[in-house]
Amino acid sequence: MLHIEHYTKIYPGGKKAVDNLSLHVSPGEIYGFIGHNGAGKTTTLRAVAGVMDFTEGSIVIDGHDIKKDPVGAKRVTAFLPDNPDIYEFMKGIDYLNFIADLYDISSEQRTADIGKYAGAFELTGSLGSPVGSYSHGMRQKLALISAFIRRPRLLILDEPFVGLDPSASHLMKEFLAELCQGGSAVFFSTHVLEVAEKLCHQIAIIKDGRLIKNGLTVELVGDSSLEDVFLELEGEKE
Repeated sequence: MLHIEHYTKIYPGGKKAVDNLSLHVSPGEIYGFIGHNGAGKTTTLRAVAGVMDFTEGSIVIDGHDIKKDPVGAKRVTAFLPDNPDIYEFMKGIDYLNFIADLYDISSEQRTADIGKYAGAFELTGSLGSPVGSYSHGMRQKLALISAFIRRPRLLILDEPFVGLDPSASHLMKEFLAELCQGGSAVFFSTHVLEVAEKLCHQIAIIKDGRLIKNGLTVELVGDSSLEDVFLELEGEKE
């Protein structure tokens, strides 16, 4: 599904944000990307989403090479940054229909899916209001709905639990699992290690732009906890 091979990002001036990163995400898998602020998580996610160029390596999504076939890659992905940029003047329902139009979602499917997700996230009554009046949590829910109605092959999430209440977080986990049951994959970053430990099939830990550990969550954690593993690996690399 997602194949990142020897991905390197060097900013103007020579700063190496990510160095020779390789990892694979399989269909039906939720893959957690863990690291402190500045580790290179968001830079990597933005490159996978096709909104940031990179210096070396390759990124292939569902057979589409990001550099050789950017349109094809973007058609099968959905990206939610940590602060979704949504047109504030649009009503919530208009924004969702705009997304549905972009991806040729039928009237029948969009009506059913918008009703399902908006109802679950308790956002139905707010869809007639401008997005500019939404709280951060409401915008996060709207962005999630816009992603779920697309049913992407790869869903990329940057700190998706920020701004969500416990009920919405629980629902998102259920919907992510549902998406993966259909053969899609999820690649997301988070600081919430407990959530990553329970939710992810695989986990990668990155520090200072370099991958320091990755593998199946159950094998990585063992009899310990992800937090203990994370702190131990951080200490080893000092």
